[in-house]
Amino acid sequence: MTRVKICGLKQPGHALAAAEEGADYIGLNFFADSPRWASMEQARAIIAAVRRLGGSPQVVGLFVNTPAGEVNDAAKTLGLDMVQLSGAEPIEYIDEIELPVIKVIHVPGELELRVAVVSVGRSLSELRTSRALPMLDAKVAGKFGGTGESVDVAVVRNLSPSHDFLLAGGLRPETVAETVREVRPWGVDVSSGVETDGEKDEAKIRAFIRAVHKADE
Repeated sequence: MTRVKICGLKQPGHALAAAEEGADYIGLNFFADSPRWASMEQARAIIAAVRRLGGSPQVVGLFVNTPAGEVNDAAKTLGLDMVQLSGAEPIEYIDEIELPVIKVIHVPGELELRVAVVSVGRSLSELRTSRALPMLDAKVAGKFGGTGESVDVAVVRNLSPSHDFLLAGGLRPETVAETVREVRPWGVDVSSGVETDGEKDEAKIRAFIRAVHKADE
């Protein structure tokens, strides 16, 4: 079963739509330079809403190059389940985080297929020595995610048989099923792909999750 993560949520209603449709993870963005940044007040409201459902998805806090102590303090204050590291954090940094970690690997688009497979595969293997779950996203200069740019499917297809990872970047409700069938990633992550005019769209959130589940049938 392909896991589903809906990221960049700012409103309880959107989080509830994701939870009710069967998302495995919801992501809250604490990177202040992101348009999807969530305040502590917004985060508390979202977490309280999904916790009331019982059996709710795991709540992931997204951080970028933030001191580990600040990450741990925020995680404790909010009661997060996991932490996502989307910056240039070294692998040693993961040991300082007190919760399970999702670590983003930014995949360059200009590399030849063979080079990209070897390079990304090496990064995935290194993360196996930690307790982090990898996530592959497209590398875009000056950005840390949420760009809508896709990772080369050929690269991902070569890596998925031997590595577990979340796949992010460029996924949308109308295309994700095909990607899941072709690549068979451990899970998928979406943010901009379920937005309309820069805001989360409940109908698109539900359609995305349904498409992933349909692809698994």
